[in-house]
Amino acid sequence: MSLVSPADLLVDGSTGVAAFNVILTEHLEAFVAAAEERSSGLILQLSQNAVRYHGSLEPVGSAILAAARRASVPIAVQLDHADDAELIREAAALGFTSVMYDGSRLPYAENVERTASLSSELHDSGIWVEAELGEVGGKDGVHSATARTDPAEAAEFVANTGVDGLAIAVGSSHAMTEQSAMIDLALIRAVRGRVSVPLVLHGSSGVSDELVREAVRAGIRKVNVGTRFNAVFTEALRGALAVHPEAIDPRRYLRPARDAVAADAAHLLGVIGGR
Repeated sequence: MSLVSPADLLVDGSTGVAAFNVILTEHLEAFVAAAEERSSGLILQLSQNAVRYHGSLEPVGSAILAAARRASVPIAVQLDHADDAELIREAAALGFTSVMYDGSRLPYAENVERTASLSSELHDSGIWVEAELGEVGGKDGVHSATARTDPAEAAEFVANTGVDGLAIAVGSSHAMTEQSAMIDLALIRAVRGRVSVPLVLHGSSGVSDELVREAVRAGIRKVNVGTRFNAVFTEALRGALAVHPEAIDPRRYLRPARDAVAADAAHLLGVIGGR
């Protein structure tokens, strides 16, 4: 297929689209392999924090874009949770098809102003823009897991910013390692009734598979997953090292970790896509 926009993947208003966060090359290879196995479209995400881990955007960003272009299924590439305007512009110039601008730490009026300005600029380059309203719990210890998005405010925010997708706070929390989050399905339906753009669920690693399915039925269209795969990767890596404590070639323990992520990603693609 080819590199696409999230808009190309979100045309069906009744199913979910998976968005998986890449940190290492092994994540990237696992996610693409899973999408091809499932014949499923996918959004590959690289967060601002992951860019800082790697030191710069271009090497890792170029690798993700190359993998997307070579894949046999449609794949979009998003810069995730970014508030650095220069990094956002660099991602746009590099070829990313989507940006999630995170102004959730800002006062509401300032969030609207900055999001609207960046949205207009990015739209001129054909880039799909996601934003966040109602802080999603857990990220960097700043947000409360009890935060909830107000449907009326969500409708106003979308109208005033022109964003293409909206991340809402409905009970999930970033960086959760247990699937104990309780999702407010009624709130998702209420926001869906007021907002026409696709709704995004962040912090989905802490949500059970069945609740993810129900959230999609209620109106969530884009489902972000990151921490869950890191846990799967680390568990498999530790297991491989326990079996082969003498291993010094990283392929001996990274391969099983990559394979475990690919298997879980394939499973999740089915959950999110309703298959």
